[in-house]
Amino acid sequence: MMIRLFVSLVATLFVVVPAAQAQTQVQGRLPVQAPAFSSSRIIVETRGTGPDILFIPGLGSTGSAWRSTADRLDDRYRVHLVTVRGFGETDIGDNVGGGLAGPAASEIERYIREQRIDRPAVIGHSLGGQIALRVAADMGDRIGRVMVVDSSPFFPSLVDARATSAQVEPLARLGYQALLLFGDQALKSQVAAFGVDMGLAGDMVFQGLGLQGGDRRVLAQGLYEALTVDLRPRLSQINAPVTVVYGWTRDTEAPRNRLEGLYRYGFQGLPRTARFERIEGAQHQVMIEQPQRFLAAVQRFLS
Repeated sequence: MMIRLFVSLVATLFVVVPAAQAQTQVQGRLPVQAPAFSSSRIIVETRGTGPDILFIPGLGSTGSAWRSTADRLDDRYRVHLVTVRGFGETDIGDNVGGGLAGPAASEIERYIREQRIDRPAVIGHSLGGQIALRVAADMGDRIGRVMVVDSSPFFPSLVDARATSAQVEPLARLGYQALLLFGDQALKSQVAAFGVDMGLAGDMVFQGLGLQGGDRRVLAQGLYEALTVDLRPRLSQINAPVTVVYGWTRDTEAPRNRLEGLYRYGFQGLPRTARFERIEGAQHQVMIEQPQRFLAAVQRFLS
């Protein structure tokens, strides 16, 4: 059971940015960076004017994952595209050692304070969704609203509601070591070996496991934390309203059709009931796979 849990979680956590799309995003127009903020943990690109929206990408992805959404919003909002150092081709900085999501959240909080950003909307995908929850729990009323996209306060609960950090930790450690020593290709090989007899779940792994790129030390630490950190005890500290967006299918035989109840269970510790929006036809990379439907969900969220 634990091997299947690990395979399913790896498929969920890693972000796929199709090569052509990633190239287009990187080569597109880049916002001018304000020199006022400097961090050894994160990079922030800012453009537009108006109410503030912070976008936090997932494991193995950079701020370019949000660029198509930001392009439709920066005429009336000020958008801040966050990249965790070490993802993509960015310099690793101080993410060379120690924790990843916690320090990244602390730096985002410092950015909000130093830039005097008033009650921003914070949108995070996958691991970035967990970082968004950390920021909201830490900053209380200083955060206006939060959207988490295909994310959970405890990822293993999306596969088995009874799973615990202690159960997952040995497999998370194996994944960490495989990434650290041999890179993401080694982890993919291990997952392929585990998933031979898994049917559709195995197909999801083979079709969905991929990386935009990054330093293997940061990828390994991010994978380990996403699999083992349980943020459910911190949900009660979040004052901002939370919207949960996730990919969904009408196919009753598909695993994603059965995720809705698990998402609701995972967020039940919030002081106010979260708002849930499913995006039909999307898998994990919701904003790229269904950009128009996702944009409509973001616009409802912001209104």
